[in-house]
Amino acid sequence: MNIQEYFKQVPEAGIAFSGGVDSAYLLYVAVKYAERVKAYYVKSEFQPEFELEDARRLADVLGADMEVLTLNVLSVPGVSANPSDRCYYCKKAIFGAILDAAREDGFKVILDGTNASDDAGDRPGMRALEELAVGSPLREWGLTKSQIRQLSREAGLFTWDKPAYACLATRIPAGEAITAAKLSATEAAEDYLFSLGFADFRVRSQEGHARLQLHKAQLGRLLEHRQDILIKLKEHYKTVSLDLEVRG
Repeated sequence: MNIQEYFKQVPEAGIAFSGGVDSAYLLYVAVKYAERVKAYYVKSEFQPEFELEDARRLADVLGADMEVLTLNVLSVPGVSANPSDRCYYCKKAIFGAILDAAREDGFKVILDGTNASDDAGDRPGMRALEELAVGSPLREWGLTKSQIRQLSREAGLFTWDKPAYACLATRIPAGEAITAAKLSATEAAEDYLFSLGFADFRVRSQEGHARLQLHKAQLGRLLEHRQDILIKLKEHYKTVSLDLEVRG
């Protein structure tokens, strides 16, 4: 079944919209082919501010109706303790909030941007999507991440080359409690590195210590700004170190 045929069978849908590559393309095709569509963005302690800005910008470009829902995710049982399946409890709460809002708006179908490259075995959050009967058409259409990027580029979406950005909670190792202060420190540290021109990196946190994961091509930039980075990040962390198992 191709995309146009899909939306003939699903003419109305609520879209779980994160502002990332996948959900951006899904919203684009839904706006193009569905009869009625609305995007739902869930703002929580786990999402940095720039993600919401990107989501709003794209919704505006597409002329899509978008609603921002607020969720105190740290109050959700099973989340702040950060067990290995934390993503399940988090996704269950996030999509539960989207389902409630979408039903009030008269939508019976909720779709998300899971694609054919996503490994269900690595993502406990997918179990929550199955339990809540959330559809993943990109996955059904067999579209991989690289294909979605190419299709997004052809469609003129600014998100086509946006780096993958997992939620802030992924910077804290499983088993270590997640707090608002730790998430705020992560966001501040990564915002600072973004401002220096770094891209597609992570600032991992463990018991108050920061570990930088960068692509090897960015090591020169790291050395150039070493002292400034130490000063800035040590406002939030006890120590700052480089993970020698660099990204790519």
